[in-house]
Amino acid sequence: MDLEAVRTFAAVAEAGQFQKAAADLSITQQAVSKRIAALERDLGVRLFTRTPRGAEPTIDGQAFLPHARELLRVAERAVASVRTGRRPLRVDVINSRGAASGLMRGFHRAYPDTDLDVLMLFEIETAVAAIRSGAIDASFRAVAMPGRHLPEDIASVRVVDEPLELLTGPAHALAGARSVTLAQLVGHRIWMPGIVPGTEWGAYYDDLVAGFGLTIEATGPNFGSDALLDTIADTPALATFMGGHTRLVWPADHGLRRIPVTDPTPVYPHSLLWHRDNPHPALATLRAHLAATTAGHDAAGTWRPDWVLPR
Repeated sequence: MDLEAVRTFAAVAEAGQFQKAAADLSITQQAVSKRIAALERDLGVRLFTRTPRGAEPTIDGQAFLPHARELLRVAERAVASVRTGRRPLRVDVINSRGAASGLMRGFHRAYPDTDLDVLMLFEIETAVAAIRSGAIDASFRAVAMPGRHLPEDIASVRVVDEPLELLTGPAHALAGARSVTLAQLVGHRIWMPGIVPGTEWGAYYDDLVAGFGLTIEATGPNFGSDALLDTIADTPALATFMGGHTRLVWPADHGLRRIPVTDPTPVYPHSLLWHRDNPHPALATLRAHLAATTAGHDAAGTWRPDWVLPR
């Protein structure tokens, strides 16, 4: 069915005249007549009756009119869903409690009229493929795998260096410390069941272990943050790392401690990735917002791996 013919039918029904519908559509009256005739052939019915006052829908035309209008509304929604600037900005934040999620909440507060779709993808390869296909507009990713490079059509910029903190239960040997150094953590068991070999964060912690001789255990299934907090609270021999910008809530009787790590402070370098040819205007707004509001990098006394994403 020709959508322009349906649009012309709706215009004639609204105007009550072929001539006025032609003016409204900026086409000739002859073109209006041809479109209506073609639609009537497709449907096998007459849609209008000529009257001294113009044209009135037949019984079949009256029955078809609400469906025609719905067809036009669906078509408008379909176009809007892929038209940059009118569809939501789609951004991958990895997880809902981390630094990237916090950055997007800040962006939403600053630009509440910007439509957003926030989603969570698992691996950097999946995120890059989604950016290249247009399934998403941007992704927050921390680091590239050593020896791998982003495709040339993918741009990136570091947006925030998130300091790591040590999380312990109340009976842990370091629970009373106001801060701890990386050297003091040598010999302590740091349990992080969420580390998955081959992921960007897995590579980050491999580098941390190699650089400072830490003991990071990823044993056991990952039952999520609540189960992790329960175990840390009840097990004096275990501690874990968490991002300083990560938002977590736990029962008061857990007695958990968040302890800054220093000398040097390990930071997790978050970057924003996007396609160089993406024209979505809200993407430019997001990039400008992050540039204006996020903290600086390479502060004195911090450590990061030397294979962070290139700018």
